[in-house]
Amino acid sequence: MVQAKETNLEGILEGKKQYQVPLYQRVYSWGEKQLRQLWDDLVEIAEVRQRDPNATHFIGSLVLAASPGYGPVGVQTFLVVDGQQRLTTLTLLLAALRDHQAAVDGAHHRDRLDQQFLVNKWEAGEPAKLVPTQADRTPFLAVIRGSADAGGSDAIGAAYRFFRVRLASHDDPDDVDDVRLLEEAVLRGLAVVAVTAQPGDNAHRIFESLNNTGLRLTQADLLKNYLFMRLGDRAESVYGAVWLPLEQKLTSENLELLFWLDLVQDDERVKQADTYTGQQRRLDQMTADEIEEEVRRIAALGNILATILEPDREDDVEVRRRLQRIRAWGTTTAYPAVMQVMLRRAEGTATRDETINALLCLESYFVRRIVTGRATKSLNRTLLQAAGAIKSASQVDTALRTFLSVGRKYFATDAQVRDAVHTVQFYWQGRAAQKKLILFWLEESYGAKERVSESGLTIEHVLPQTLTDEWSADFASTVGPGKDVRYEYEAVVHTLGNLTLTGYNSELSNRPFSEKRVLLNESGLWMNRPIAEQKVWGVSEISARATELAERIIALWPGPDEAAIETQRTGTEGLWEAVAGIVAAIPAGRWTSYGEVAIVAGTHPNPLGQRLASHPVENAHRVLQVAGRVAPGFAWIEPDRTEDPRAVLEREGVRFDEHGRADATQFLPAQELARLAGYDVASDPFDRFAQQVVDLWGGTVADAVGFISDRWEAAGGWFQLGPGSSPTLYFMAGPDTASHIWPIAMYPNGYCEVVFQYLKTRPPFDDPDLREELRARLNEAPGVDLPDRPRPSIRLEALADPEVRDTVVKALDWFADTVRDREVE
Repeated sequence: MVQAKETNLEGILEGKKQYQVPLYQRVYSWGEKQLRQLWDDLVEIAEVRQRDPNATHFIGSLVLAASPGYGPVGVQTFLVVDGQQRLTTLTLLLAALRDHQAAVDGAHHRDRLDQQFLVNKWEAGEPAKLVPTQADRTPFLAVIRGSADAGGSDAIGAAYRFFRVRLASHDDPDDVDDVRLLEEAVLRGLAVVAVTAQPGDNAHRIFESLNNTGLRLTQADLLKNYLFMRLGDRAESVYGAVWLPLEQKLTSENLELLFWLDLVQDDERVKQADTYTGQQRRLDQMTADEIEEEVRRIAALGNILATILEPDREDDVEVRRRLQRIRAWGTTTAYPAVMQVMLRRAEGTATRDETINALLCLESYFVRRIVTGRATKSLNRTLLQAAGAIKSASQVDTALRTFLSVGRKYFATDAQVRDAVHTVQFYWQGRAAQKKLILFWLEESYGAKERVSESGLTIEHVLPQTLTDEWSADFASTVGPGKDVRYEYEAVVHTLGNLTLTGYNSELSNRPFSEKRVLLNESGLWMNRPIAEQKVWGVSEISARATELAERIIALWPGPDEAAIETQRTGTEGLWEAVAGIVAAIPAGRWTSYGEVAIVAGTHPNPLGQRLASHPVENAHRVLQVAGRVAPGFAWIEPDRTEDPRAVLEREGVRFDEHGRADATQFLPAQELARLAGYDVASDPFDRFAQQVVDLWGGTVADAVGFISDRWEAAGGWFQLGPGSSPTLYFMAGPDTASHIWPIAMYPNGYCEVVFQYLKTRPPFDDPDLREELRARLNEAPGVDLPDRPRPSIRLEALADPEVRDTVVKALDWFADTVRDREVE
């Protein structure tokens, strides 16, 4: 039963007691700000108590758990579940009062305060009344015992020194009572509510409930608490031998990452936010002996994660190089698969060469996706599933490559790389740091004897982003007769063939090519020398360089298993059997689209639609177009069946509106459809949005939407997708909280809506002048004339015009900057 009573520091510390800060608690972390506030409060309450001896100042609660197993015989011991920072600070203050008074008024103060409040004087070894967590014990006990090294540079020592300095300033030689009154205020003037759980109460549950009401411990803190509560009297030895070395390698944040990575090796659906509950559910089934083994297993896994995070720990030069590159890539997305590869190596079930090849496969996967414009598409889900796919495979590298090669994983083939370097706007793909890394790794492949540091380099457009008159004339001369110069320029300016690295970006800027080539020839980068050898820089030169870089990419970063791709491509009967099973799982009264079935089956909506139109498949009439309409020309495969498919659906319970569209609330998304069909496949709303834009408006419009989306993300924006069969893409700005704001929403049915109606209530765009400026900036686009209405829109088709697209991007950049400036204020 939990008991609570109001008391003071004197009541807490006097008598034969010991307070043990559990191993799972955080180290002492009070800084000068908190110490100064406590000191000011003490000085004030000491003055008030001269007028009113009963006055107190409430400093919060102290949550304890009775723990008779701790401490020497005869001493009542408690675990400090909450309040250890305050209790440690006040104990250090008492030690500072002891030492100050002993120095200025005699050694009897040391014995007096020690015996009453700091140590259990008459017990063997004179144990301290407060025992901090292990990491803090040495500096704390140095203070309590008055050792020569008391008051070091750590947080414990800093707090002790803070109080010694304040006491020296506060002590007036002409006032014999000032320090005594301060001591009395410390012991009796600070009110605290002591909440004590009795033996048999679950201290861990108390710890959890405190976390829900403001303690805000990390999931790693909670798991540490849980594990060491379960270990009981073995906690000390296991902590010192196993856990403390782990904590010295990994931060609290990375410990949480470790616990999550451990879970996703078996279940890729576990979210990082659910790490604590997922681990606890698993650990609840274990005995104390098994818990100890589990701590040791986690620590061994932690050594692997520490090596992934700090590759210099790795002894093997080539493995270290591959880990360094994945670490430099700057995303934890790869870690589940990397962890599984490195775990297999540690267990001895993957050779050195298999490990290196598997890590290179991941690197290739990342690079080729960016080169072909698939930077983030379904990436998280794919790599989470990869960890499970290679867990028990006989050859980890072969298994990983095969897994990434089949299905909709977007592991680009050599042919796709060769095509993409000429068409994909490389400059706008992925993160800026990742594109720079690809170029830098390409530079390294030239084998220059003198290494160039990557840190001072930036991406340079050889053909500049802004054309001067001289550049316009020079570029026009490289374009064939009858061709649109502006179109040709837009087509190549951001492609890989026109990009390089330089440390002289500002010097190069928009200089004519005749001057640029001189500077590039003097560059320490070997990739710039072939550029400098050119007399002019135009379409054919950019294309030739792109071709050369494509072959270098193909050689450096091996592609997918094309035999597996071909097997998948020709294995259509298996595919159509799967489609038949998926469609048969659609229940009466529900409908889905061709795109959703395609997501689950791993194919494209067009051949899927052709298959359903030409082969008998149960429930095929329940598969409709994106907008919920029956496909034009729908015909039953059965020759004697002439019913109206809409009438059949209505009899089954599907509702239609006056425009012939099925009720969106009865729509069956891919995720739910997969579950009904027995598949473990999740639906990606962004994929659905992008696919619908492609299906309805074609690749050119889809590319423009993707371009604008990439630029918005590069400007610090993020996205939110609405529910339903046709998800709305919201362009979000501001923090990911209730204070967010969005300027536009894109609908796959063909509109980009400007949401002035919502901006009215969201600072800083509650200012009508800012809203009007946004409208004016968008109206600079050719053919765009947004009226002064709550929610005017631009046709998605209009975005295919590069001038319209670029004007929208500039307006959105301005919008993001305006929101960001407001946040800084």
